[in-house]
Amino acid sequence: MIRTILIDDESLARDIVKHYLSDFPDIEVVAECSDGFEGLKAITQHQPDFIFLDIQMPKINGFEMLELVENPPAVIFTTAFDEYAIKAFEVNAVDYLLKPIEQVRFEQAIKKIPARLNSADTEATQELLNSAALSPAQNNRVVVKKNGVIKIVAVGDIHYLEADDDYVKLSTTEGIFHKNKTMSFFERTLDPGQFIRIHRSYIINLAEVTRIELKEKDSYVVLLKSDIWLPVSKTGYVKLKAALGM
Repeated sequence: MIRTILIDDESLARDIVKHYLSDFPDIEVVAECSDGFEGLKAITQHQPDFIFLDIQMPKINGFEMLELVENPPAVIFTTAFDEYAIKAFEVNAVDYLLKPIEQVRFEQAIKKIPARLNSADTEATQELLNSAALSPAQNNRVVVKKNGVIKIVAVGDIHYLEADDDYVKLSTTEGIFHKNKTMSFFERTLDPGQFIRIHRSYIINLAEVTRIELKEKDSYVVLLKSDIWLPVSKTGYVKLKAALGM
């Protein structure tokens, strides 16, 4: 049996998928979830082969939920999302189904499942998340998990970001969090008018800057409102001066 989970806040949408799946007896629905929190728990518990996933859901959306899954399963999106995301789906998802879902289109998507499961292409899901993160709808907050608790951090509450091995450390108003992303990812996705990479290991929120000082010849440091001093590289200094209109 191929095991799947339905994650959608609309019960009618889940019912339609289940109805269409009745023609595919080799696919078993092991769980139904009405939001991303439930979906994350169900994926962890059941380890499905693939999932049906809506994007626009309460609490955390589908993209944010996938970011928190260590080994995300293959995905068929069931959504009324924008064209930007659809372009990413075409390249990286198993398939996407626009609501209201038509049965013929549903059957076409299901036929793609065996090939994708055999390829075990988890990198495709990661590429999709990276692409979707460039959408303006995705870059105003960061969803993190700490000690098993999911936290939504507003971008404006981030003081600075620091490279930390395979993670990026976020220093925020509510404490320190880690995200399994790269500094380059955040440099691409955060608003360049608000965040500047001042060093290969640091990105700062310009609103947090209180002072820039010369430490030694051609070497600068910046002081943040949180009373933290951070090093500034030569190229970072040039970018920081331009951003601050110095």
